[in-house]
Amino acid sequence: MSWEILEINQPHVAKMISNSMRKGRIAHAYLFEGQKGTGKKEAALLFAKRLFCLTNLYKEPCETCVNCRRIQSGNHPDVHLVTLDGNSIKKQQIEQLQEEFTKTAVESNRKLYIIEHADQMTVQAANSLLKFLEEPSEKTVAILLTEQFHRILPTIVSRCQILSFHPLPTERICAYLQEHGVPRQLAILAARVTNNVEEALRLSQDDWFAQARKIVIQLYEALNSEYVQALLVIQQHWLSHFANKEQMHIGLDLLLYLYKDLLYVLLGEEQHIAYGDCMKQFQRSRFLYSEKQIAQHMKVILQAKARLHTNMNPQLLMEQLVLQLREGSAFV
Repeated sequence: MSWEILEINQPHVAKMISNSMRKGRIAHAYLFEGQKGTGKKEAALLFAKRLFCLTNLYKEPCETCVNCRRIQSGNHPDVHLVTLDGNSIKKQQIEQLQEEFTKTAVESNRKLYIIEHADQMTVQAANSLLKFLEEPSEKTVAILLTEQFHRILPTIVSRCQILSFHPLPTERICAYLQEHGVPRQLAILAARVTNNVEEALRLSQDDWFAQARKIVIQLYEALNSEYVQALLVIQQHWLSHFANKEQMHIGLDLLLYLYKDLLYVLLGEEQHIAYGDCMKQFQRSRFLYSEKQIAQHMKVILQAKARLHTNMNPQLLMEQLVLQLREGSAFV
């Protein structure tokens, strides 16, 4: 991510960082919070580059000086990244960080550390970090990153300047994917499923995703035909293609967006649909569903997504979902 892209995607964050650096009011600790894919880590690295850049002091980083390049590659001695050790950040990692920061900066008069997934610190690690934050050094800057703001200790939050990262507009991600050669019918779905530019690009360029879309459409058509036909789609195609929990989530999301498109058609808002090539199917079935029925179908799909976390048998989950989607419809 370049500074220019940060200004476009997260203008409030870019402005806050610029103002603090221009006025020389850099806080000793920041908390970058927001959904996955909103660019928190990239923004933290840009912050570090602006702080250490040898060419443009406190202006947008040059990206070419030795400091900018070393920060990007993770090799700057005064910029430290702390990430998960297994499933959590442990007390030992924070203690090692504290020990490192008692040393004199190697190449500048500042040190900066970034803690990814700060909400996943153990209690002991969080308490160690709190002591670190309670005795801030003028030359030390901390940036904590989290997708779950509510899980951070209030005592840590109170010692940080909070910068909130907002979800990227779907159309902006979609346009980016199309610029990279992704067909719109895949781009818009990948953008909605991930809300993350890099993940959306990876997903949309995978043949698995294109096939997933076809299977979801096939299931929808079977649901509008015969119950047995829908069960065959589940057994012959769905379960083998959506083979793990993450893939199952994607499949259910794709099904959810399909019913959402049907609702858009009923409301006369076709400009918002993601499955543009399914318009004929939508037009055929628009008189067979009420808005209330579609809303109920979307609700049971969301409930199925929630049951994935209970380790429910995938085949049983999908068979129950198919039955619920048929109940109350004009096809029963």
